[in-house]
Amino acid sequence: MIVASRYAKSLIDLSIESKQLEETRNDMKLVKQVCDENHDFVVLLNSPVVKTDKKVEILNSVFSGKISKLSLTFLNLLSKKRRESYIPEIAIAYDEQYKIKKHITTAVIKTATVLDTKLKSRVLEIVKQNTGEGEIELIENIDPSIIGGFVLSISDKQLDQSVKRKLNDLRKNLLSNKYIPSNN
Repeated sequence: MIVASRYAKSLIDLSIESKQLEETRNDMKLVKQVCDENHDFVVLLNSPVVKTDKKVEILNSVFSGKISKLSLTFLNLLSKKRRESYIPEIAIAYDEQYKIKKHITTAVIKTATVLDTKLKSRVLEIVKQNTGEGEIELIENIDPSIIGGFVLSISDKQLDQSVKRKLNDLRKNLLSNKYIPSNN
């Protein structure tokens, strides 16, 4: 969303200027987590019935002492400008822009079981070879339905080496087989 991206850029610039880039990233992660875990909180932010001063009061009670003064002031400013409904998207956009600025690539690997340390380091090595310079952030998802193998996603690319996909491919191949036995 364009509005969220612009506000996130402003916050990034402000946090760089005040040398709080890392701290603000952690703050935005907490804000995102609170929004993800509390649907009622997001509904409140979106509500036109709740007055701005009440929203500012709630933001202060939820985040005061948990995030930096810079981040809390930013959230209050958003609320006063009636942009509080964008807070969850701004937190996401901030993290995306932070990763671009710090050259961090996010890779998501889905496996049927937990990766051991050796396999995890091998996956990181392969991702690094394919993405070039920069840090790799590996997110592991466990999905027993893939049976075995893995699904690796890096930005808009995906490598699906799961047993589930291979079984589906085999099933499609068998169903589309036009083999006609000969009459000998």
